[in-house]
Amino acid sequence: MTADRQTRWAATAVLATCVGLVLATLAVPSAPAGAADRPTYVNPVSKGFADTFADPAVVRGKDGWWYSYGTSDPLREGEKTAHRIPIARSRDLASWQHVGDAFTEASMPTWAAKADGASVWAPDVRYVDGQWRMYYVVTQTTVTAAKDDNAIGMATAPSPAGPWTDSGAPVVGPRERTPGSNDFLWTFDPSVVTDRDGSQWIFYGSYNGGVFVAPLDNAGRTVTGAATMVAVDNKFEGAYVVRHGGHWYLFASTANCCAGPTTGYSVQVGRSTDLRGPYLDRQGQPLLSSRAGGTPVLYQNGNRWIGAGHNAIARDVTGRDWIVYHAIDRADPFLDEPYGINERPMLLDRLDWVGGWPVVRGDRGPSAGRQPGPRTAGSVAVRSTPTGVATTRPVQGPVRVEGDLAGRAALVARWTGSARSVRAVVRPAAHELRLVAETPGRTVVRRAPIPARVDLSELHSAVLQVRGGRAVAELSHARLGDPLATVAVRLPARLRGAEGRAGALRLGPVAQVRNVTVARPARGHLPLVTDLVPTTLDPAASDEFEGALGAGWSWVRQDPAATVSAGALAWPTQRADLVGTGNTAGLLLRDAPDGSWAVETKLSIDLGVETVRNYQQAGLVVYAGDDLFTRLSHVAIWNTRQVEFGKEMPYADRLSYGGTIVGPPADTTWLRITHRVDPANGEHELRAWSSRDGSTWVRGGVWTLPAGADLRVGLVSHGANDTDPQATARFDWFRTYR
Repeated sequence: MTADRQTRWAATAVLATCVGLVLATLAVPSAPAGAADRPTYVNPVSKGFADTFADPAVVRGKDGWWYSYGTSDPLREGEKTAHRIPIARSRDLASWQHVGDAFTEASMPTWAAKADGASVWAPDVRYVDGQWRMYYVVTQTTVTAAKDDNAIGMATAPSPAGPWTDSGAPVVGPRERTPGSNDFLWTFDPSVVTDRDGSQWIFYGSYNGGVFVAPLDNAGRTVTGAATMVAVDNKFEGAYVVRHGGHWYLFASTANCCAGPTTGYSVQVGRSTDLRGPYLDRQGQPLLSSRAGGTPVLYQNGNRWIGAGHNAIARDVTGRDWIVYHAIDRADPFLDEPYGINERPMLLDRLDWVGGWPVVRGDRGPSAGRQPGPRTAGSVAVRSTPTGVATTRPVQGPVRVEGDLAGRAALVARWTGSARSVRAVVRPAAHELRLVAETPGRTVVRRAPIPARVDLSELHSAVLQVRGGRAVAELSHARLGDPLATVAVRLPARLRGAEGRAGALRLGPVAQVRNVTVARPARGHLPLVTDLVPTTLDPAASDEFEGALGAGWSWVRQDPAATVSAGALAWPTQRADLVGTGNTAGLLLRDAPDGSWAVETKLSIDLGVETVRNYQQAGLVVYAGDDLFTRLSHVAIWNTRQVEFGKEMPYADRLSYGGTIVGPPADTTWLRITHRVDPANGEHELRAWSSRDGSTWVRGGVWTLPAGADLRVGLVSHGANDTDPQATARFDWFRTYR
């Protein structure tokens, strides 16, 4: 008998036994798959155990629990003592309990410079062939005698709750900018993925140096090759990479994580067909360019949450993705005293894929009210049998079966007898994932190789999804968006509308089957939000800059260098600024309209690329005073050129300033701010937009200004210094729409 026939015969025999046993039991009705039985939640989901839980990582353990890990901070207000990578667990991704810490002061890595106050930050947890691996930043090391020589460490554990044991040395060591300088690039924010050949890769880096990816050895402890830069320095950190369709998606956070009530942290994304890049945003702009690309995917929307970033992604048992991240409540931005630790609890929101790109809540951003939650338990009842797990009654229509399998085992759907089923079989001897669709008289088989380095005697996560005329199977280490093997098959006609049982089977003497769920697969996406952008031009509140300034303008600190000629306002960047207490920059302003409105300008500014031109900028401003404003500018930030939407406000006897990033600029950049009044509290909500061509707009985040504030709108051009060449901003027009 051939190996193929032996496998088929064994599967058929075991399936028959399994289903016979199930039919002998009393059928238990499956739970309805509608929204009524779906759990709900309210952000922040960490509130049950922590006031702050920054930089969250999330995995599903082989014990069926979900585990989350955070940066080292006190968990509660007033606690004062930091938890060294706190660990929590949950059954539903919404209600969490603290189960311990990865390290204590005594068990910190031996190469962490404890005397210099070393901490551990930004954990990333993975599972590879039976071993749990945690990667983290060590802020001070004994590798060098210098300060801030940060590096990335790695610890292992037999379970996601620990106990964790450091590997004994950095995985990525301190990186000096130049030898002997004692100036170290930021070796922060590790994230590890498995490529399709089973190889391990680590992403790391931050603003000071950029984001890199490098190959690891199979043990995950040593970098084995050259690092490749995938995102430009001075814009990105907090990389998190998943595979979707034919692309790898690099999620990365941008702007300041920790500016209290003006934190504008957000998440942008680029994608690539190669794990090493190049990563491009939705408009084709590289994340490596000086005018750095990046499509905004998670950003503040005017509700209580600001500074949403440093994400991970979790997938529920229906195949729905959820973005897990931290954010700041703008009414309670600090854990204890003002300007101390920023309070960044963990949030959760739905993430859909629309047109090949990730979208959070239909592009609505962080949620503040009650939301339908993830489905983390199957919606169809299952029962254990001597040979595996099966549903208690036949299932009709789309179905998704998940489970953790070890050895020769299978997931199955559409089973009605020995001659009809769809099954995904893990075959360790052949190191392949086999997808079989069988009806009387016809069997269709598709195979996908599993990398030889993968140890299939250990538990791995498997998925079998049947929908319409197609079945898809996938095998991964731990459901983290980096599959080891994927295979699909078109179903024979007799299987497409059929019903049958579903479950999982042990096909070998040492096989294991755990955490099996059967659910209706997720489908569709939330309707995309439609912004009501005013489009009726108000000529009386606009200016085409023809000949001279039009009526309605007034100056705050007039700059005589700003002139109107050749159909534009030309304004050299002033050696002045608006941020801080100096307030030396000039502003060209006019009264803001009532109600909803939009202001736009077409801006060209000769900032060049690649060179440092800090912090020359020009753009739009919404002004309630020198210490209370929002500013949307094309700005030079070290070697990069970005579109920043900043806000300054008084807070706790100081001035607080922060910005959020919109789309990439160009030689000529179109800028827009839209305004609405929140009917619930009267606040002014101001949203930023940018465009590289005047027709395709990138939607950005929202800043609020207080209810009743007397707003003026206009233009700014400032930030020049005494050493860099002075740029000149050219505004082709200023237009107001109602």
